[in-house]
Amino acid sequence: MELRDIEYFEVIAEHRNLGRAAEALGLGQPALSMSLRRLEKSAQAKLVKRTPKGVELTAVGSALLAHVYRLRLARDDLAREVADLAQGRAGHLRIGTGPATVETFLPAACSALLKDAPKVTLRITVADTDVLLPALHNGELDIVVTHIPQLPTQDLIQELLWDDEFVVYASVNHRLAKRKPVTPGDLVQERWATTVGSAFRSWQSLHRTFADHGLPPPQIALVSDSVMLRLRTVASCDLLGFSSRRVVQLAAPHVRVTIIPVKGMNWIRHVGVAYRKDAYLSSAARRFIEILKATARKITTGSESVADNATKQIQRTADTGALRQQK
Repeated sequence: MELRDIEYFEVIAEHRNLGRAAEALGLGQPALSMSLRRLEKSAQAKLVKRTPKGVELTAVGSALLAHVYRLRLARDDLAREVADLAQGRAGHLRIGTGPATVETFLPAACSALLKDAPKVTLRITVADTDVLLPALHNGELDIVVTHIPQLPTQDLIQELLWDDEFVVYASVNHRLAKRKPVTPGDLVQERWATTVGSAFRSWQSLHRTFADHGLPPPQIALVSDSVMLRLRTVASCDLLGFSSRRVVQLAAPHVRVTIIPVKGMNWIRHVGVAYRKDAYLSSAARRFIEILKATARKITTGSESVADNATKQIQRTADTGALRQQK
């Protein structure tokens, strides 16, 4: 099989139409058809079948496509490894993470890596796990630091970093701030600040808690992916928030929010690092995974240095917002 024919086949599989695939490749349709016939001859089987709308993959074609995806990932990994070796650099690291992690845990780990490997370059993508894991599968990211799904994925290695608890928080002046105990029923009339609505798993857990107690769903007043915007808004009005205990504890001294313990609401999120099995990991990537584990151990054992770094990051973000408001 020729690599060019395999690459053309991947485009045919994507478009499911020879005409559109030929246009995307900048080829004439006869040339693409000839390439497909060569590939089918090598495979000794039909890879596509004609339909009124275009083509569909046969069982053999579908099996070949799965190998093509793996081949493309291996080719991309090889290109990156060769570039790292040829240019004598530590490599370019593509990291995916969630909004809360990027503002608390990740800065300390990135700082440690950049001090340890000054030539490394980083690109941080912030998104939900539903976006990050497919990007990792497709080779668009090297490492993802986010919560670990309950069902593990066979082609990924997932290593636990720490267990993160989600809690309800409010302004220190909120009417529920000093009430004990607080029950889910006490939250029915409250309005909430959240991230991406019901699609976010932590928010879904809050919905389920309300439903389990026969209560109407929480009322959403503010939706934003910015952790600090939600914290600062909740601190200055009567909204409630739902976020990581660690995030709230680090922000509390600076934005005047407090955790509200709610009876019967316990939700633990497992946070970990994920990367593809058998994928190329540069020395920088391997070093970064070591740093992530070491940082997580310090956090879970109450290390002051790591907590201080995260607190300073929260403080800088809060101070920047305050200066903008003054201007």
